[in-house]
Amino acid sequence: MAFEIVETTIAKIQAALDSGEITSRQLLLMYLERIADHDKNGLTVGSVIEINPDALFIADAMDAERAILSARGPLHGVPVMLKDNINTGDKMHTSAGSLALADSFAGEDAFIVSRLRDAGAVILGKTNMTEFANFMTTGMPSGYSSRGGQTLNPYNISKPTGGSSSGSAVAVACNFCAVSVGTETSGSILNPASLGSVVGIKPTVGLLSRSGILPLSNSQDTAGPIARTVRDAVLLLNAMLGPDETDAATGASLGKTHGDYTGFLDGNGLQGARIGIPRDYYFEEVGDERLALYEVAVRLMKDQGAVIVDPADVPTARDIRYSSVVLNEFKNSLNAYLAKLGPGAPMRTLKDIIAFNHAHPMETLRYGQSTLLDAEYRTSGTLTEPQYLRDRAADLRLCKDEGIDAVMREHRLDALLFPADFGSRIMARAGYPSIVVPAGYTPDGEPFGVTFAGMAFTEPVLIRLAYAFERHSKARRPPSLRSFI
Repeated sequence: MAFEIVETTIAKIQAALDSGEITSRQLLLMYLERIADHDKNGLTVGSVIEINPDALFIADAMDAERAILSARGPLHGVPVMLKDNINTGDKMHTSAGSLALADSFAGEDAFIVSRLRDAGAVILGKTNMTEFANFMTTGMPSGYSSRGGQTLNPYNISKPTGGSSSGSAVAVACNFCAVSVGTETSGSILNPASLGSVVGIKPTVGLLSRSGILPLSNSQDTAGPIARTVRDAVLLLNAMLGPDETDAATGASLGKTHGDYTGFLDGNGLQGARIGIPRDYYFEEVGDERLALYEVAVRLMKDQGAVIVDPADVPTARDIRYSSVVLNEFKNSLNAYLAKLGPGAPMRTLKDIIAFNHAHPMETLRYGQSTLLDAEYRTSGTLTEPQYLRDRAADLRLCKDEGIDAVMREHRLDALLFPADFGSRIMARAGYPSIVVPAGYTPDGEPFGVTFAGMAFTEPVLIRLAYAFERHSKARRPPSLRSFI
């Protein structure tokens, strides 16, 4: 085929499909061939955990619909990958990378997956992830799961992939799919996207439904798009939008969302924007090489007319410490999720998963399960612990009211600019949005991104800034995928 899938965009795919240059079936086969050549062969990055056995049939159906009727929209016939904690009511498993859930099938699609199917997307498969969203044990490498093995960074296999949406970022970076969906509790989209030289959008909690996603934290979880360009990430975001009566969090989005965020893709969006630099605390572990890339990005923004407020320090940055919120919410959320899988599900509770792992230690406990044990035996699952209640209130006060809100209002900021994912913890606890965009590479080839962050439901502003920065920086380049063996 003359059509080139490497670094292609959704717009180019749609133009080729509309003109008859390719079909969705041919496009899908090109992606499958590339996965065969590089994911489990050659460099062996290990980003794909499962292929949808019905993907070709879905592609054929989308081709027929396009020919007889018309395209449903920008995602019609476009291959999309999903993180392995997102339910699909089909022949694929949803395991969160756990062998204990390797035989688990969801009874129905997650809400966002239903939206993607309605948009005409072809669900190509599932991507590997850090097992249980990196909430199984301490010391587990990012991108490792007992079911999927180790995902590697295609830019430098000695560097981490970041996580927990490791496979979703790597699959997009390697051009194994057009776009993918990840999830984030605290850095799980931003971190792998930065380390994979791709765009990641972590939306405001409540912008996208979480129904049908294997959970970690009820107060912090959200799904989000991963793509090679800001425009493609926004198109994927558009397709997943919609209020969901089964997810209480989406009720907060009423009157605060937009049906189409592409209207905020402004190439001159940096002009006059007030961008704050939160140097105190957030720059202590960045390192000289990444700091140099960050400063180049800041200079570019200034050259494009941005007003740089430096420093614009978060007043509570050094007060935000360990919180028991996620630990307490995990057991409660996971047990509720497992109960909805039905009586035939292989695992019914967190305790069942722990027992399975104990019975199969060679396969499942390479790094242990200390965090699962803490969640099971140190929390009640009822969210009544006094420390949990105090920590939840403190998180909201320190991260929102006295943290992000305070610094942005003091300096009249449009956004804060963090290096890589260094602001992910405070943004996660606040439930606030962030967008990471490629910003260059260190001398040893490790990708580096910058993250635009703002207050609740300020996605339009962040999209405008991220798109303008991407347009002028043009930092992303694809990995070579050369085997070093």
